[in-house]
Amino acid sequence: MKPRHLILALTLSLVGLLPGCSSERATVAPPTSFDAYREATRDLVAATRSFQSADQAAEIGYNTPQEWRPAIQPAGMKAERGILLVHGLGDSPFSFSDVGPRLARQGFLVRSLLLPGHGTDPAHLIDVSADDWRRVVAEQTTLLKRDAGAVYLGGFSTGANLVTALALADPDIDGLLLFSPGFRSDEGYEWMAPLLAPFVTWLREPDVARPQQNPVRYLNVPTNGFGQFHRTSSEIRNALDAQPFDRPATIILAENDSVLDVKEIAATFAQRFTHPDSRLIWYGSNPLLDDDRILVRPDYLPEYRISQFSHMSVLFSPGNPLYGRDGSLRFCQNGQNPDFHARCMRGEEVWFSDWGFEMPDRVHARLTFNPYFDWQMQVAGAVLGAEGPRPLNDQAATP
Repeated sequence: MKPRHLILALTLSLVGLLPGCSSERATVAPPTSFDAYREATRDLVAATRSFQSADQAAEIGYNTPQEWRPAIQPAGMKAERGILLVHGLGDSPFSFSDVGPRLARQGFLVRSLLLPGHGTDPAHLIDVSADDWRRVVAEQTTLLKRDAGAVYLGGFSTGANLVTALALADPDIDGLLLFSPGFRSDEGYEWMAPLLAPFVTWLREPDVARPQQNPVRYLNVPTNGFGQFHRTSSEIRNALDAQPFDRPATIILAENDSVLDVKEIAATFAQRFTHPDSRLIWYGSNPLLDDDRILVRPDYLPEYRISQFSHMSVLFSPGNPLYGRDGSLRFCQNGQNPDFHARCMRGEEVWFSDWGFEMPDRVHARLTFNPYFDWQMQVAGAVLGAEGPRPLNDQAATP
């Protein structure tokens, strides 16, 4: 960017003219039911998606909001408890393809949603606003309150920012389940994304030689997407500074997450998530915080060829058909040297890590599953009151 363009961007930011800062956006009538919302979204995905495989029906399903109902719910009665799950930047409702059914077995009415600009083509994030995302989250929360007694919110990364902000403002939300919450990025220049977006559409220009998305998520995101993530991240830090979260919450973090400043987020948990039943699950070495609500499990698991956990791995069980231990989607584009990338693509045996981790004698793909998944969800269920009263700190967790 030329200096005069940067000065102009800064000026526009100060006067509130950058994308997402204006309140004059088109609005649509809120959906009358979750079923109506799901069908309308399904139609939108079917009509506007850039399909990545021959199985278009599967791709539509992956990117459409889902509902999982508890096994026991009397006809015509509200569910005892419900939870709304919100995916992250560039992701889709598929993020909760293992979490959703597990929570339903614990007695929750579970729903996921699709944030505007997602599930179709990465270019559709060029002019989206965080306000659009907040609107959909608020609408679906209102619908869930109609259909469930106790209402909880859950989210991954950017989605965790959105639901935490709403829960802080709404005392009727009973608790939170947050996977790799994007409260603070590990990228020092992330704050520049909103300023660059009007002038630099893509931080990494689309390249026909490199896939831009796969059946369940975007692999490239326009600058505005990162700018809107920054808005949600900045907002939630300010909100938590002003007001602690005083209801039960489970937060799940991986020490070697290449996206987030996880040490700062762990400190935020210790200081601002004040309920005694709240838990932080930390995959890695001990974070050395004086808080007995933190549960630590190692993230080096050689029996699974895991060198370290990743930002996204906390969401998926080892048996997931796409992202599991033997899943069909392997992330070979993992910040390693071209030779190792080529060997991964040829199907050689790999180890797993987060982005950018390298060893001279091991090819690494991105870790996309969590061997502790079952234990993790037991802890989350106990925190949210679905597993009954029992100790949370002394449970064994063996992958």
